[in-house]
Amino acid sequence: MAVCISPTEGGPIKTVTEAVAIAGEGLKGDRYRATGASSKTQLTLIESEVIDALNRELAKPLPVTAFRRNLVTEGVVLNSLVGATFAVGDVRVQGIELCEPCAYLQNLLDVPDLVKRLTHKGGLRCEILEDGLITCDSLVRYPQ
Repeated sequence: MAVCISPTEGGPIKTVTEAVAIAGEGLKGDRYRATGASSKTQLTLIESEVIDALNRELAKPLPVTAFRRNLVTEGVVLNSLVGATFAVGDVRVQGIELCEPCAYLQNLLDVPDLVKRLTHKGGLRCEILEDGLITCDSLVRYPQ
C-alpha cells in the first residue's frame, strides 16, 4: 500500500511511510484535514490494479501520486465497500461513496478521456471513525 498526503490543496502529493488518521477530520498533514474535511474527503483510496491497467492502456507510466488519493490499495475491490465499515490497519473507516474522476485530474494528467476511462474505477471516499496509524504495511480488513 502507498500512503500519500499533500499539505495544500492543489499542491504536490508525496508518499510517506505512515500517516496519523484523526476521526472525523482526516490525515494529519493532509490538505483536507487542514481545510476542514467533510466526511467524504477525510480519506480517499484507489486500487493499484486500476492505476496499473491505465498505465498499460496509455503506455504512460503515471506515478501513484498523480491520482491524488491518500491510499493506494492492492487486492481490494473498493467499489464493494461503499456503505461498509472496514479497517485500514487499526483505523476503522466507513466507505461513503465512489471517488469519481474529475476534469481537474483529467487536465492535470493530460489524458483527454481520463474521466471516461476511470468512471466507477476512481476509488473510494471514506469517513475516518477512529484515530490510528496507517502505514505502508497496513492491511484492509472488511467488513466489520
